[in-house]
Amino acid sequence: MDFASADPSVVKSIKQRDLLNTWLRLFARDQAVPRMDEYQPERIEDELPDLVFFTVDTNQAPPRLTIDSDGTRMSSAYGNTGKGRYLDEYLGARLAPIVVPVYHECIARRLPAYTIATIDDIYGRIVAYERLLLPFSDAGNVTHIIASLKTISEDGGFEIRNLMRGNDKLPVPKLRTIIDRALFHRAPGRIPSGDILEFG
Repeated sequence: MDFASADPSVVKSIKQRDLLNTWLRLFARDQAVPRMDEYQPERIEDELPDLVFFTVDTNQAPPRLTIDSDGTRMSSAYGNTGKGRYLDEYLGARLAPIVVPVYHECIARRLPAYTIATIDDIYGRIVAYERLLLPFSDAGNVTHIIASLKTISEDGGFEIRNLMRGNDKLPVPKLRTIIDRALFHRAPGRIPSGDILEFG
């Protein structure tokens, strides 16, 4: 599975960009994957319905991910809760081969992953499924991942219930990236100290 190189601007959702910027601030401080307990985005409570928390077991090859919590929208999209289950088992034989490698790439690269796929809801409306994965570590291997999962349709409304399992078509990947460029966060409109501006 191929992944393109990207910078943070690839992320479309403003709320996902905020989550990424919080991660980037922590990463930039030590040039290392941050610890989970350090990660405290503003208004994260508002995002919890779209977030899924995973524990990563890198003692297994390939790594196994256990779902620690289950965003309510993910539960709706997949038809049931996955808390306490391995991600690959929860997804099943059809979906796991196209989803789990994204998590494995995030773990291997120790960097955020961002993907977009499209899928039809039960009424045939095209829905874009935007996934942002953020890795965390306790000064060693990646131990946790937070996934932010957003769904949007240009048609406006759509049916999220059983979105990922409700028809015979698999999600169609449109974008697979690892965010490995411009790994810093600057507040908009600020000029970093030490920069020299030249006007000609």
